[in-house]
Amino acid sequence: MFSRLASIIRKEFIQILRDKRTLGIVLVIPIVQLFLLGYSATSDIRNVPLAVFDQCRCVESRQLLDAYRNADYFRLAYEVGSQDDIRTLIEQGKARAGIIIPPNLNQQLVAGNAEVAFILDGSDATAGSTALAAATLIGQSYSTRLMVKRLEKSGMNPDTFRPPLTVQTRVWYNPDLVSSFFMIPGVIGMILFAITSILTATAVVRERERGTIEQLIVTPIRPFELIIGKIVPYVILAFIDTLEALAIGHWWFKVPIRGDFGLILGCSALLLLSGLGIGLFASTIANTQQEAMLTVWMTMLPSIFLSGFFFPLEAMPRILQAVSYLVPLRYYLIILRSLLMKGVGAGAIMDEIIALAVFGIVIMAAAAARFRKRLD
Repeated sequence: MFSRLASIIRKEFIQILRDKRTLGIVLVIPIVQLFLLGYSATSDIRNVPLAVFDQCRCVESRQLLDAYRNADYFRLAYEVGSQDDIRTLIEQGKARAGIIIPPNLNQQLVAGNAEVAFILDGSDATAGSTALAAATLIGQSYSTRLMVKRLEKSGMNPDTFRPPLTVQTRVWYNPDLVSSFFMIPGVIGMILFAITSILTATAVVRERERGTIEQLIVTPIRPFELIIGKIVPYVILAFIDTLEALAIGHWWFKVPIRGDFGLILGCSALLLLSGLGIGLFASTIANTQQEAMLTVWMTMLPSIFLSGFFFPLEAMPRILQAVSYLVPLRYYLIILRSLLMKGVGAGAIMDEIIALAVFGIVIMAAAAARFRKRLD
């Protein structure tokens, strides 16, 4: 048995090594995806181009603009002479925000009723909401500093005017709220799930296209030996990709690895069962490699969008939240983010581990039974 199984595995590795294009896709594409998504799929808004209409041009207006410049959220890209110029720049996409300072800002500050208009381009809701929060906080911070200075000049102690309630915020596990710490584990899960399912499906169908599957059937190899021999090389490649992605995520993007490394690999193996099962099942439906890839992508897209990879599950309608429980990638992302960011043990994520194991075993068993039946 072991000699027959080793022969199938050896044969599959030889095919992989001969197919340089597939080998390159397996080893290089995950790195490219990791860098692209690690840098592009982020909600950290920086250097938003800002158009400035300063009608006062006083010390106070310059201090206000310095506050926006120093915060690193905005880049003072344009100085304009009218509100219409701001509108034109925003319509052309050259500026994403504009600030209008009144001509008597210094006098309004003395009177205590100063108002500054801040305009944001809402066509991009994600960037707009982040910039809106940043603009509001910067304005409040500048207003607080002015109030403190005014109280100090009048000889009063600013500490006596503290608000009756102060909320002290603390962020655990990701104090700087770096979005790549959230995205990189998602990318690792997506790569692991996609590569195993797509390559398994195409590898089996490729045998059928070339007519070599019949040669394997007439040999003394049992169906389950053929299944194991076909998928083992892709399991090994998938683990190489996992280690590759973890190394880049940790050393390049500084994503912490606080949990047990063996537990991370063990949970990754559970996700592999689901990915391999989907790929094997797709190979029993499709007759060509193109059909196999399309079949796998029919499951990939819902998995990506309903797993919490891009969008938080809490923001989805309840019916989609219910459907997300049928997505194995959902459980893996919870597991991986908890292990990398929080450093929890198996007890804290036992429900997700059990769910992922059940999905993997059921999907793999169903796919193997259908594959064996088709061989028979």
